[in-house]
Amino acid sequence: MERIPTNFIEQIINEDLEAGLKKESLCFRFPPEPNGYLHIGHAKAIAINFGLGEKYEAPVNLRFDDTNPSKEEQEYVDAIVKDVSWLKYSWKKITYSSDHFSTLYLWAEALINEGKAYIDSQTSEEIAKQKGTPTTPGANSPHRDRPAEESLRIFREMKEGKHKEGSHVLRAKIDMSEPNMLLRDPVMYRVLHKTHHRTGDSWCIYPMYDWAHGQSDYCEQISHSLCSLEFKPHRKLYEWFIESLKNQKTIALNFLPKQREFARLNLTYTIMSKRKLVSLVDKGHVSGWDDPRMPTISGLRRRGYTPESIRAFVEKVGVAKRENLIDVSLLEFCARDHLNKIAHRKMVVTNPLKLTITNYPEDKEELVVSENNPEQEDSGTRKLPFSKHLYIESEDFKEEAGRKFFRLTLDKEVRLKSAYIIKGQGVIKNDAGEITEVLCTYDPKSKSGSGSEESLRKVKGTLHWVSQKHAVPVEIREYDRLFMTEVPGEKEGDFLKDLNPDSLNIITAQAELSLANTVCGEHYQFQRKGYFVVDQESTNTKTIFNKTVSLRDNWKKR
Repeated sequence: MERIPTNFIEQIINEDLEAGLKKESLCFRFPPEPNGYLHIGHAKAIAINFGLGEKYEAPVNLRFDDTNPSKEEQEYVDAIVKDVSWLKYSWKKITYSSDHFSTLYLWAEALINEGKAYIDSQTSEEIAKQKGTPTTPGANSPHRDRPAEESLRIFREMKEGKHKEGSHVLRAKIDMSEPNMLLRDPVMYRVLHKTHHRTGDSWCIYPMYDWAHGQSDYCEQISHSLCSLEFKPHRKLYEWFIESLKNQKTIALNFLPKQREFARLNLTYTIMSKRKLVSLVDKGHVSGWDDPRMPTISGLRRRGYTPESIRAFVEKVGVAKRENLIDVSLLEFCARDHLNKIAHRKMVVTNPLKLTITNYPEDKEELVVSENNPEQEDSGTRKLPFSKHLYIESEDFKEEAGRKFFRLTLDKEVRLKSAYIIKGQGVIKNDAGEITEVLCTYDPKSKSGSGSEESLRKVKGTLHWVSQKHAVPVEIREYDRLFMTEVPGEKEGDFLKDLNPDSLNIITAQAELSLANTVCGEHYQFQRKGYFVVDQESTNTKTIFNKTVSLRDNWKKR
């Protein structure tokens, strides 16, 4: 069956298949560096690569580009594995660039012997000065014509740990006048006396990204190496290394790996720079990498986003060739859309005001029935305790109100959800004149679901409520966007100046009895409030909910 392409990458793959590439030769990879936590931008790269694997029934490797031991840790490896798995993608195998260190080293020796690489003993500052500019050619290193035997000897000594960091580097010999500055004799290896999270102290020289990446693709028989647009200038170097080594390869391929680029994901009110994210964590602006305000996958997961909502978001964004800025409200919409389908409804009062039904018997308690999720036919119902003394939201009552106020006021009727119609009767105030309790009456024949004529009577307002006696106190962490401006730092230059001082508000609320027993990660819709998830810091004695998103987008109104 012909696969109809939905984006330019699929069009490229289809053209390669038509040109003779065998379907069984298709292989993709997602290659993060384990030097931090994945964020929503990585989710796009994950979805593209693993999505292609699903569409073309081709294997996908999860490969860690672990060539910089000074910044990489096993903690990040574990977090990345968890995030990709949580997004419900599966890989053929987990690989590492360090799997290929021995092969990369032998291939580097081969390039030295062929006169395509040399040892440069200049400082990094001297090498940088000789690079030239985009409009002026660079200058050759004084070591560029160093005999291959001498370069090989020093290279082996570097491997044996006989040279200090910064004393020598191995450079490819390409062209110092090349307009693409990345091809002006790029560094392939440097000395680093650092312990690697996998190989320990076995190596004290480490390959640079451009050298390791394409050769790792070759070793793993990757057919299409897909990356974001900032790597487009690297493509020519990627191809130069692979072509220069084709006589050294021991793996026979009928198709050389092909690098192609797509636009990365940029979101409003969000930063994606790993350096800036580190700054947020280190300076204590957030509680950690998994703070629910962070754009990391772990932060979004803790915030209450679902894998389905993130995957739907990436699909809606699509695959583009040019950079653009996506409104974060689209991500929030995708969260609402999915949570609306799966989240059970609960009644939680966040700003409690006492409500007493004066004509309801003091010693009477009853159960009223409420739907768990009207969007799910098989979600069932739950029974809620109802009594004379309730809590309602403070903002749901006004002693005096205009015609457009459809909640509770004196001498007007509203319905208590799943229960009875009530009518405002009076108030009790403290010495300061503040309302501490609302008095009302109820119509005993108006119980929801009873089938009586009175139960079908229409009123304009419906309020959620909680029985005082049966209420469960819970902590709610109301999270909002971390930044106040669409592009943090664009005006002032310092992104920290755009931090939202009200991005976290912690309150104690009164919840219905069914929320006395919850499990971390469970999603709920607090009726008329928004979507919430049980936080990992919840205990048997204290339940904590994180706000995921409101019921509707009200950011722009503010």
